[in-house]
Parts: sequence; structure tokens; C-alpha cells
Amino acid sequence: MHDFFTRGCRGRWARALLVVCLAASIDRDTHAEQVGELRLGHFPNLTHAQAVYARATGEFEKAIGTRIRWVTFNAGPSAIEALFSDAVDITFVGPSPAINGYLKSKGDKFVIIAGGASGGAGLVVQKDSGIRSEKDFLDRVIATPQTGNTQDVAARIWFAEHGYKLREKGGRLSLIALSNPDQLTMFRKHQVQGAWTVEPWVSRLEIEGGGVLFLDEKTLWPEGRYVTTQIVCNKQFLFRNRELVKKLLSAHIDVTRQIRTNVVEASKILNAELKKETGKALKEQVIQSAMTRIEFTWDPIATSLFKCAENAHKIGFLRKTPDLRGIHDLRLLNEALSEKSLPKIEESDLSRN
Repeated sequence: MHDFFTRGCRGRWARALLVVCLAASIDRDTHAEQVGELRLGHFPNLTHAQAVYARATGEFEKAIGTRIRWVTFNAGPSAIEALFSDAVDITFVGPSPAINGYLKSKGDKFVIIAGGASGGAGLVVQKDSGIRSEKDFLDRVIATPQTGNTQDVAARIWFAEHGYKLREKGGRLSLIALSNPDQLTMFRKHQVQGAWTVEPWVSRLEIEGGGVLFLDEKTLWPEGRYVTTQIVCNKQFLFRNRELVKKLLSAHIDVTRQIRTNVVEASKILNAELKKETGKALKEQVIQSAMTRIEFTWDPIATSLFKCAENAHKIGFLRKTPDLRGIHDLRLLNEALSEKSLPKIEESDLSRN
């Protein structure tokens, strides 16, 4: 490279260009050391408990030695758009937005680097709705958090498998998209007869809305496990900051174990942080109920993600057969697990699609 420049340019200009090129190379190689902050997204929600807990305790900052700028989202598509616009580096997010974003970017923008939570979703109905069995949903109105979101897809698949056709297609069952707070309001007013949603709203509909859990979604999955939350990372950030990301994943494992080990204390920390972020704490009965239904994990439960994608294609939300090859990169997670003498995530679980 030096000979090329010296032949094509005059001496001092050649040396200047060489210095610039070498500086750029050094900058790329040492980018991890120059990161001033990690921009980390999450929802103020129990299914994003590790992020909420770490934000409250500073566990992630202690582990990575870098300041974290926390970015809060209320919907998965917003989190994915923030990744697309380089407004965040890493975010906790649900499966459907991750699937849609991965396909939209043709796999170029981000990868899943760990799991966060399993379970916590279900169908709650009013006690006096007359809904007692799978045959009782004709002429009913059921809410989901957002059209095309994870719970909405699950609801559409379940109702279709039980022979129901939606009103917009000439049937006698209505599915409407309502934010979780609006679900609770309309549930109390008997304007909807049920809602397929996720914790802590499942428990809030039961305890504050007087509903009953008709179906726990985990009963529909092998061994009762399916991905509810996972961690996704910008590919370029991952490439340039592998050691930092590995430290974050190590801390994620530690925080997950802390929550599992002492649920009572973790619930207090989580509730205090939720109050700080949203302005309102959960009722003690609600958080106790919700915590029993969520499995906090670092396993992304890859097979369930592929099934979610198949379901979205089945009901027409995805036009083409989804190709999710390469969506998981768990090498750093497995390194962190190995260093803690914990079982690695089996590579065979990632081979589908």
C-alpha cells in the first residue's frame, strides 16, 4: 500500500494519505474501546424483566463498564424501526416484530443474540360472558394488543383451527386491536368479551377486570415453552463490539438467575422500577400472579420462533414462506454460558429454516 501511494503521489501527500488510512484501520479495530454508551431498548413490562431489573440496579453498566442510554418502547414495531434507523444498538423485543424486521431487512440489519422470556400469554374471558368451551365464541368480540403482533397471530391461528371465521371474512367472530390499557377499560365495560394478551395484563384482566383465564397459551406448545421476548442486536454493532456484547450477555444470564432465585425480592425491584418508568406500580396480587406465569430465560427457544413465522404465513400476514436462516447468532451467549459452566444452547435448535 505504501509503495502504491508513494509512486502515485508526492512524498508528503503520500505520507498523509497513509496516516489517514492507518488511522481509519485502527479506529475500526479499537471501536469497542471507544464506545461512549450502549443504547439499549426495552418495554416497561414484566416480560422484559431482565432489562427492567438491570435498569433499576445498574447490573448491566457494572458488567460492561460502559454507560447505558435506556430507550423505552411500548410496541415491537417501534423498537425494530429504532434498530433500522440506528437509534438503538440492542433491544428486547417480541418474536413477531423480530420476524417481520428480519425479513424486511433481508437479514442484513440485526440478529437474535439471546432469549429473555417464555410464556405469560393467554386468553381471558368475562365470568358472565357465557363462554365455557371452545364452541362458545360465536358473535363474540375478542381483543388483541395489535394487529399482527405475537398474541394477535396466536389468537387468529387458534380460532381458525377451531373452525371460526372472522366477521371481515363473513364469519361471526370479531377480533379487534386494542392497546392493553384500552383492553382493560373495555373489558370492564363489557364491550369486549375476552382478550388474548400477555402479562401483566392477563393478571390485571383477571384481578382488576373480574375475568377468568380461559386458555394459557403454554398449553399449546411442546413442553409449555415458547418465546415471548428475545434480545436482538444491530449486526454492525455486534461485529465491532463483540467483547462488550459478551459482557452484556454474561450480565443478562446473571440477572436472569437472580430473578429466578429470589422472585419475591425481584418483584419488589421490578415493581418499583415500573412505577418509575410508567408512573404506576402494579398491585401486589397482580405482580405475584404474573411472575408465576413467566419463565425468565436466556434461551431464545428457536423452534417456537420458526413456528410463529409459519403461523404468520399461514394466516396471510407474511406473503412468502419465511426464510429465517441466520436470524440467531448465539456464539457469544454460548461462550458466556460455557464460562459459567452452564449448558450451551444446542446448535441443532437453530438449524430449521
